[in-house]
Amino acid sequence: MPKYQIDATDQKILSFLVKNARMPFLEIARECGVSGAAIHQRVKKMENLGIITGSRLLVKPQALGLNVCAFVQVALSEANKYTMVIEALKKISEVVECHFVTGKYNLLLKLYCLNNDHLMDVLINTIQNIPSVQQTETLISLDESIERQVWVKDFPKKKSNPFGQGNNNKK
Repeated sequence: MPKYQIDATDQKILSFLVKNARMPFLEIARECGVSGAAIHQRVKKMENLGIITGSRLLVKPQALGLNVCAFVQVALSEANKYTMVIEALKKISEVVECHFVTGKYNLLLKLYCLNNDHLMDVLINTIQNIPSVQQTETLISLDESIERQVWVKDFPKKKSNPFGQGNNNKK
């Protein structure tokens, strides 16, 4: 199957939807200068191709009392037990992300817990009890400075200097 090329209109659509998945298609259509039906068709096509994989409602963990965000690095004693370990981790509701990574550790987990005691309980009584989990190292997040979805080109294109120096509007 040939790879689908995202054009400027698709980029605009994605840019709007990443910022606000609830933005009405007619409003996006006005911004893009096309019909609402065209937006619907393009979004449907991107969904069918797997470019758009859904939309989510984001909840601030702190609003639910989940005041500790931690990253846990996990070393496996047997790399071929990866699938079994992942299945066990899926059953731990505090684990919200799991990445298979390079380096000293095999997995990087993101967890949300009520407090440090809760985190310690999850570490000692669940994660470290999974067969093939050899070692863990935990990092507690003190602040989340950036939270966003994947970068999609903004439209209209803006020239900017992320360091705020100089004039980037030269022609």
